Amino acid sequence: MMEQIRRKDKISQAVIKRLPRYYYCLLEFLDSGITRVSSTAISKRLNITASQVRQDFSNFGEFGQQGYGYDAEYLKDQICKIIGLDKKYSMVIIGAGKIGTSLANYKAFEKQGFVVEAVFDKEPYNKQVRDNIPVLEMSKFQEYISKHNVDIVVVTVPKEQAVKVFELIKALSLKAVWNFAPVYLHDDNMVVENIDMSESLYMLAYKLNDLNYNLHEQGEKGNEEVI
Repeated sequence: MMEQIRRKDKISQAVIKRLPRYYYCLLEFLDSGITRVSSTAISKRLNITASQVRQDFSNFGEFGQQGYGYDAEYLKDQICKIIGLDKKYSMVIIGAGKIGTSLANYKAFEKQGFVVEAVFDKEPYNKQVRDNIPVLEMSKFQEYISKHNVDIVVVTVPKEQAVKVFELIKALSLKAVWNFAPVYLHDDNMVVENIDMSESLYMLAYKLNDLNYNLHEQGEKGNEEVI
């Protein structure tokens, strides 16, 4: 088995988005006591083709053996390293509204290596977050950044404030933003992940309507055959 992970020069976003699915899939196999898995077993669990699984893994190295498959623990650890889950990340949240406080209070992030160190808000008083996480005035953000190492800034402010906040983040040379504000943020020198919850909900509505349409069409065809 190959100990050093390699990466091809350009890896598609589709492959990158599948990596967390592979990681959780392998965790499920291991939790079930399954220590050796095949690309076919993974593909059935994730509803993709076995060749796609093998092709995705080939972007990073050869993790399996012909006729043997994959060592589930080893493969899980390699994907963990590829994603970067073998490290800890310091996070701060800007915006102590419902989304911001919910993220701050979600303890699973810390178990996964994403540690919320502080929350910032223009009105920090009486915000309900865990006792070990300070809620500070937004005016203290620049001073805090000068004294602490911060890997990820989470933006949960309203749309009209998000662009201004983003400009401040860029000015402080921070490199990663997880954006929940309903506005698209982008900069070539930063890593930005925009989370559009409305878009996700719209996709769910489309798929639901598409499913209902197909069921209706099948019903219509069935009625025609009876006639």
